[in-house]
Amino acid sequence: MNIVYRFRIYPNKSQKELFARTFGCVRFVYNRMLAEKIEYYEKTGKVLKITPAKYKAEFPWLKEVDSLALCNAQLHLQTAYKNFFRDSSVGFPKFKSRENPVRSYTTNCVNGNITLQNGKLKLPKAGWIRIKQHRSIDDSYTLKGATVSQEADDKYYVSLLYAAEKPEHKIRPVKTAIGLDFSMNELYVDSTGTHADYPHFFRKSQEKLAREQRRLSHCKKGSSRYMKQKKKIARLHAHIAR
Repeated sequence: MNIVYRFRIYPNKSQKELFARTFGCVRFVYNRMLAEKIEYYEKTGKVLKITPAKYKAEFPWLKEVDSLALCNAQLHLQTAYKNFFRDSSVGFPKFKSRENPVRSYTTNCVNGNITLQNGKLKLPKAGWIRIKQHRSIDDSYTLKGATVSQEADDKYYVSLLYAAEKPEHKIRPVKTAIGLDFSMNELYVDSTGTHADYPHFFRKSQEKLAREQRRLSHCKKGSSRYMKQKKKIARLHAHIAR
């Protein structure tokens, strides 16, 4: 059984620059391989098998980032192809856009290159990064990999993948029971007549989002005020999603 823990990380300036280069290199390798696969298939009718190592001689700046991140880009492309041939309704693999506000890359844990201890996280090429570990992790779990992502609100997160044994759930006998009925305004009402006293966080956030989007529509596209308002809306979207 696999378990994923997601934490916020606080990279320094040089680490942010490394992440930006890694995001770009992963996107470049993915798009390059996809373009060559399409071109080869149109000429021969066969599937081209290539690896990121092919491009390192022509593009030496690919050696500056984590090589496992580039390998995972190849695996993601292979998975996209398999999903398409398994079920064409999922769509053909698409090129990654530079304009996408959410960027990420995945790396694997090999020989202790990823370590989490004492409120810091060690990543390949990046070194030790400050992390907000809001929950503990069982020592019996085995770390398998990490995905570093930058959200639209410019905050950085890491998703740590662990392998764990499936826990056994014991069924406990029920001594008391209570009935719940859906309520449009208060979420639910129980069988004793108690209301949930729902605070309507989602509705209030949606109303605030609508106000900020109206303000964005009055801003001149590309201006500093427009970009500032766009980031504010991105933070609201992230708040609602979480």
